[in-house]
Amino acid sequence: MFAVHAVVAVCSCPLNMITNLHMIKDSILIPNSNSNNFSILYCHLRTELLVYCILSLHVTLYCLVSVLLYLDLSLVRFITTELTRGYFLEHNEAKYTERRERVYTCLRIPKELEKLMTFGFFLCLDAFLYVFTLLPLRVILALLRLLTLPCCGLGGSRLLQPAQVCDVLKGFIMVLCYSMMSYVDYAMMYHLIRGQSVIKLYIIYNMLEVADRLFSSFGQDILDALYWTATEPKEKKRAHIGVIPHFLMAVLYVFLHAILIMVQATTLNVAFNSHNKSLLTIMMSNNFVEIKGSVFKKFEKNNLFQMSNSDIKERFTNYILLLIVCLRNMEQFSWNPDHLWVLFPDVVMVIASEVAVDVVKHAFITKFNDISADVYGEYRASLAFDLVSSRQKNAYTDYSDSVSRRMGFIPLPLALLLIRVVTSSVKIQGSLSFMCVLLFYLGMITLKVLNSIVLLGTSCVFVKEAKMEEKLFDPPPSVVSSQATADKGGTPLASDNSQPNATAETSAPTLPKSDSDTFLTTPDEEDDDKIINADTGLEGDGLKSRTPKKDLLEIDRFTICGNRID
Repeated sequence: MFAVHAVVAVCSCPLNMITNLHMIKDSILIPNSNSNNFSILYCHLRTELLVYCILSLHVTLYCLVSVLLYLDLSLVRFITTELTRGYFLEHNEAKYTERRERVYTCLRIPKELEKLMTFGFFLCLDAFLYVFTLLPLRVILALLRLLTLPCCGLGGSRLLQPAQVCDVLKGFIMVLCYSMMSYVDYAMMYHLIRGQSVIKLYIIYNMLEVADRLFSSFGQDILDALYWTATEPKEKKRAHIGVIPHFLMAVLYVFLHAILIMVQATTLNVAFNSHNKSLLTIMMSNNFVEIKGSVFKKFEKNNLFQMSNSDIKERFTNYILLLIVCLRNMEQFSWNPDHLWVLFPDVVMVIASEVAVDVVKHAFITKFNDISADVYGEYRASLAFDLVSSRQKNAYTDYSDSVSRRMGFIPLPLALLLIRVVTSSVKIQGSLSFMCVLLFYLGMITLKVLNSIVLLGTSCVFVKEAKMEEKLFDPPPSVVSSQATADKGGTPLASDNSQPNATAETSAPTLPKSDSDTFLTTPDEEDDDKIINADTGLEGDGLKSRTPKKDLLEIDRFTICGNRID
C-alpha cells in the first residue's frame, strides 16, 4: 500500500508543480498583483519539490529491495559467507607438517653446514701444514736412507718404500718450482693488473676461478700418474725412464697453477687497494651469481656432497689468498699495525659474503630437493672415514692425496706461492732472525701434531656414530671393482684351470661398462635397485650385475665430471 501511495505522490507532484508555475507566471504578468501571493506560491513550489525528491528516493530504495528479494538475496549471502567462512588445517595434516619440517630444515642448515665446513677446513689445514712441516723431514729421512744404503746393504728388494719415493718427488717438485718462481716479479704483475679497467679485471677474475677449477681437476691426475709410474713394479730398468716425462709434466703443472693463483691473489690485492672499492664490490657480487647457477638445479645427495667439498676447498683457498693480500699490504706499509685495521673491514666483508652465499645456496638446494639436514652428518662421517683409513697399516694412499682427490684441494701450488710471498716479504738477517724462524717452524710442527691428534680423535667419534668401523678392514673400492671386472670378463683369479667354463664366459657378449653411463644414485632412495643405462635405456635387475652402485666413500670430487646431473 505504501508503494502505491508513494507512486501516486511521485506522479502527482510534477502536476502540482506545473500548476504552481503557471500561477506564478500569471501573477508576474498581471499588473498590480499582490507580492504576498507570489511568495506563498514560491514556498509551495519549493516544498513540493522537496517532497518529490524524498518520495523519489523512497521509490528507488523500494525498487532495489524488490530486486534483491527477487534474486533470493544471493549477493547478501555471498558477502556474509565470505566474511564468516572458516577452514580446518587438520584436514590436510601431512601437507602442513611437511611444510613445517622444510622450514625447520632451512633453519638447521646454517648450523649443520658450518659444522661440516669447520671440520673440512681443519682437514685442509692439516694437509696444508703437512707440506711445511712433515714433508721436509720425510724427504730428509728418505735421502739419508739413500746415502746410508751402500753402508748398510740392501735389506729388501726396494731402495726406497713407495711412500718415500712419493715424498722425494714432492720435495724435488717444490724445490724446482720455487727456483722458477723466483724469476717472477710480483711488483710488475701488480702494476700490470692495476692498469686495467674495472670490468676487465672482473672478467679476468672470473676466468681465473674457472681455470683454477680446471687445473685442480687435471692436476691431481697428473700427480697420481707420476706417483704410480714411479712406484709400480717394473721388470726392466729401462721402464724407469718413463718417470722423467711425468715428472716434467708435474713440475710444469705445479708452476703454472702457482702462477695462476698468484694472478688471482694480485687481482684481489688490487681490489683491496682501489679507492672506491668498486672492484671489490663487483667481485663479492659474483658470489651471489653462484646461487643462481646452483639453486634451481636438481641435486642428489652425492652431487650435494661434491658441492660441499668444493665449497670447503674454495673457502680455505680464499682464506690463504686473504692472508697473502694482508702480507703484501703490510710489507708496503713497513709492517705498521695500524694499517691492519684498515684492511680488517674488507676482509670481514669478503668472509661474511662467502659464508652468507654458502648458507643460502645449501638451504634452498636442500629445500627444493627434499634433502634432510642430517645428510651433512653423513658427509662429515665420510670425510672422517678417509682420515681414519689413511692411518691404517693397509692404507693405499697418503692423507693429503686423499683430501686432494676428495675436495680438489691440491696443497703444493698454494704452499709454493705462500713460501714465495713470505720469503719476499720477510727479510731474514742475523742469528736472531734464524732463531725466530726455527721457533716458528717448531710452532708449526706443534700446531700440525695437535691438529692431527684432535682431528683423528674427532674422526673416530664420527666413524663410530655412523657405524662404519667394519668398512675400515675392507679392501679399497678400486680393488673390489677391479676384481669384479675380472670376474665378469672371464679372467681367472686363482689359476688357469680353476674355472672350467672360462672360455664360455669370455665368448659371451658383454656390454661396455663405464661409470659415465650410469646415474649417480642416493644409497637410501626407494629406487635404489634401479640403474638406468644412458645408451640402451634399460632398467631393472638385468643390469645390476654389471653396473656397481656408488656410495659416498667411492666418489671423489672428479667422479662427478663423468656423470650426469638431472
